[in-house]
Amino acid sequence: MTDLNSPKSHQAKSSFDEILPAHSAALYREFQAGRVVVRELWDNNRSEFVSNPLYNLLYNHLSHFRTFYQHLGCELVFNDQGSFFFLKESNDDDNEEHDENAFRVQVVLLLIGRYFARSGRDLDYLARPDAGLGEQDLAALSTDEEYLEILRAARFDKGLPEALDYLDKRNLLFRSGASRYFLSSAGMHFLEELVREYEQV
Repeated sequence: MTDLNSPKSHQAKSSFDEILPAHSAALYREFQAGRVVVRELWDNNRSEFVSNPLYNLLYNHLSHFRTFYQHLGCELVFNDQGSFFFLKESNDDDNEEHDENAFRVQVVLLLIGRYFARSGRDLDYLARPDAGLGEQDLAALSTDEEYLEILRAARFDKGLPEALDYLDKRNLLFRSGASRYFLSSAGMHFLEELVREYEQV
């Protein structure tokens, strides 16, 4: 018969034993910086996609991290269509800041999508490292007064470079070369959602 007071009876393996604290901390920093955790990251040096170890960690220990972030007052959301994770605040305390960030992301994505569609290209090309936004596109976007006015309204006073950097820092967009950008799977998913919403209006 097992003695319930013996040390061994209290040593059931916890999910915390399977995950290194440094990995949990790295994930937390990603979410705190407002980033989504995508399945693949763009390696500029090798000009190819590489597997994101933080995505794999979340995917393989989903139950653990869902419970963990729930205890922190957040909801860990997995989007299987775009293959990414993001953190959603469960309470409304930071709602204003969250709404502001979401608004700014939407403005930039819609601006990019609108420009791309007007140029007669399929939006799918925005997700390709060899296509996306090239040097001519960046020049056209940077000199168009209508687009600059839209960016200023979203508090991107330094124009397009600041807006692209905003998406880049959140893993919604990657840089592939000196003057080429393309949307990540998460960025593409959000753009497609926005397009669907506007088509229904």
